[in-house]
Parts: sequence; C-alpha cells; structure tokens
Amino acid sequence: MGNSFICRRKKDTKDNNGTSKRVGGRSQRKMLAEEELLHRQALSMALHQHQLSQRFDGSMSRRIGSTSSRRHTDPLANNEKKVVESLENIKFKRIVLIHGEGFGAWCWYKTIAQLEEVGLVPTAFDLTGSGIDLTDTNTVTTIAEYSKPLTQYLETLPEDEKVILVGHSSGGACLSYALENFPEKISKAIFLCATMVSNGQRPFDVFAEELGSAEHFVQESQFLIYGNGRDKPPTGFMFEKQLMKGLYFNQSPTKDVALAMVSMRPTPLGPIMEKLSLSPEKYGAGRRFYIQTLDDRALSPDVQEKLVRENPPEGVFKIKGSDHCPFFSKPQSLHKILVEIIQIP
Repeated sequence: MGNSFICRRKKDTKDNNGTSKRVGGRSQRKMLAEEELLHRQALSMALHQHQLSQRFDGSMSRRIGSTSSRRHTDPLANNEKKVVESLENIKFKRIVLIHGEGFGAWCWYKTIAQLEEVGLVPTAFDLTGSGIDLTDTNTVTTIAEYSKPLTQYLETLPEDEKVILVGHSSGGACLSYALENFPEKISKAIFLCATMVSNGQRPFDVFAEELGSAEHFVQESQFLIYGNGRDKPPTGFMFEKQLMKGLYFNQSPTKDVALAMVSMRPTPLGPIMEKLSLSPEKYGAGRRFYIQTLDDRALSPDVQEKLVRENPPEGVFKIKGSDHCPFFSKPQSLHKILVEIIQIP
C-alpha cells in the first residue's frame, strides 16, 4: 500500500561502542514508533473526516447541542455569542466550500465546525475525481465535468435561495465557472489564495511563474500522470510528497500535514488547462472577494497581488503567517475574515 511506512535499519553489530549503539537503537525505535503513531492518527482523522463529508450539509442542531455545555465555560463564548447575534439577520447563510487541486471536502473540517458554531450552514463536497469520489481522475477532462458536484448542487437550490461560494487554489476556477453559469444563485464568491482568472485565461496560467508555461509543464514535468498510456497526452499530475510539503504546508500543523499526505489525490490536468469564457454581464456582475495568504509558497503573495490588480474584486483581505492552506495554518484568522465578508451588505 502506498500509504504504508517502510522502515529499514542496519543490524546492530557488537564492538566497543555496543552500549551507545543499543541506546541509539532504542532512540531510533522510539522515533519510528512516534512517527507510526502520527501516521495512524492521520489515517484515523482522514477516515473520520470522510465520514463527516457525508453530513457536511447536515443540521445545525447536532453541532450546537453537542457543544452547549462547553460554551458556558469557554472564555470566548461572549465573543462567539455576539457573532451569532450579528449573523442572525443575514439572509443567505449557506456557504459552499470548494477545495483546490489534490484536496477534498476533508480539508475544510476545521472551517466547517467554526462556521456551524456561529449559526451558518456550511456545505463541502468532493469535486469529480477528488476526495472519496470514485470517478477515475484520468477521465475528468473539462471544468464542466470537474465542477459537476457544484453545478448539480446549484441547480437544485430553491429559486429564492442563494449561496456564498468559497474556493481554494485551483478551485477558484470552479467559482468563476459557477459565476458565469449560475450568477442568480450566488450571493458572493470568495477566492481563497485562488486562481481568479480573467476571460480567456487558463487556471494553470496563474501558477506559470512557479511552474513555467503550460506547454513546458506538459512536455517536461516529472509529476505528470499518463492515464491513457505514455504515447497519449497526460491526464493528471501529483507532486512528490516532500515538494508538496514545502509548497503547500510550510506553516501548517504536523497532524494536518499528515492528514493531507494520506488523503490527497492526483489532480485532473484537463480542467486547469482549459481557457474560461467569462462575460462582463454574468461573471463580471458577481460580487467577488479575495483572501491573500502572505507566507504562501505555492501561489506567492506577488502573484496573488497581480491577480487582484488585473481582475479587481470588491474587497481584498490578507492573512499574515499563512501558507497555501489557511484552513490548517490559520483557521481562526480565516474564520474571522469569512464572517466579516459574509456580513458585508
């Protein structure tokens, strides 16, 4: 199994330093045991979050009921109560959380709990071929296919209902696609260090500064996946784990990184290489907000600044000390900004 740790250690030999070698061996065994425990905890957390993904649009009563006793002693309870009261008159409380490349609904587990606590109704689901969706990633070739879980959700909304969309990283392309095709269903669109492209741009173009041109990436990248054979165009990509850790998780807690390492999947290549057609009448009329992450190595602050300069949103917010995954590295700051944007009239 790809998720298993394979550990090899040279056989101890007897010499004058036998005692120190035995001590060193015990120390190494302890370290390996701790690493294995962390791995098991991450697997357990991943399974738990996958189960939660089945109820991400569940009722508020379960969450509030299970935490009512804690609120009486929580020193932040008064602040939380004020936030709840300030959100009571908000008309649209449904928030749809869209993950980025390689991630799934599981990555929002902290954000979902925090939003539920203040009376909002968050929903997260796996895009096609992501998370625990069983679709073969190699068969997903267009943004329309990739975004299908989102568009199906929007299609089933009551006529008088709107949602707030939050898109992370390349998930921003799904937000743009939704704004163009379902403008009447979306109250606000929040791009979280995301690919907020302009008309005629590919989502991949946003990452070109870090990864090179799309043409060069397709021809030369060692991270490509050829699901239809080496003689056919590549169908997906996935970074090597150590590179992924450096790009995405340079400030994230160890346990969340471990969770990501056992949960992330390859990303379909077609959707991020597709040029979006965005009109001023639909996409351009939508209310867009951008959240910048200032310690981001996957999408640098300079690139994010360029995005908002070239395609200005209604508001720009910044999270200091956050890597590319603020739902892990700065969950409280992200929550505070999301609530602030939701309250903007």
